[in-house]
Amino acid sequence: MRKFDGRELVIASHNKGKLREIAELLEPFGVKVSSAGDHGLEEPEETENTFAGNARIKAHFAAKATGLPALSDDSGITVEALDGAPGVHTADWAETPEGRDFPMAMEKVWRLLEEKNAPLPRKAAFNCTLCLAWPDGHDEIFEGTVQGQVVWPMRGKNGFGFDPVFLPDGESETFGEMDPEKKHSMSHRADAFAKFVKGCFG
Repeated sequence: MRKFDGRELVIASHNKGKLREIAELLEPFGVKVSSAGDHGLEEPEETENTFAGNARIKAHFAAKATGLPALSDDSGITVEALDGAPGVHTADWAETPEGRDFPMAMEKVWRLLEEKNAPLPRKAAFNCTLCLAWPDGHDEIFEGTVQGQVVWPMRGKNGFGFDPVFLPDGESETFGEMDPEKKHSMSHRADAFAKFVKGCFG
């Protein structure tokens, strides 16, 4: 596995929530972080049907455009009773002409579960795939998962995306209610990130 020995890393995302979480996780390593937006990059079209495939598209696009190593994150929620949906289309389910509306997307998921009369607990998992790509075309992939269930109504104002309806196994608070530090210690992104750190900084 190739080690990361640079001082600067581009986060191949325009999602402010993701950028904040990744920057906080990278802070102990003294790595200077910039975003795709800081470099004036557009978002490439995500045409793959796997988290890893879309993570690769974003990381290689940013690495090639900036000449710097780039880290991308493709993540989403998979709901068992919905055959794994929304999955790689998690953000798409929130798209509206005015921008992303995650409360609307969460309501859609719950409505579909109700229509299917899905049994409780309504099992779900958050999945995160990180791709670290270098300008020479090399990449490394790291995958993380956290198991839990979808709950209703929405709970909590912390986090972003589907956090207010995701209750991790063994916990009494949703990711939306949880202290950010606690979430960082156990989330799908933390799981993938621990593997990334061990692989590339270890």
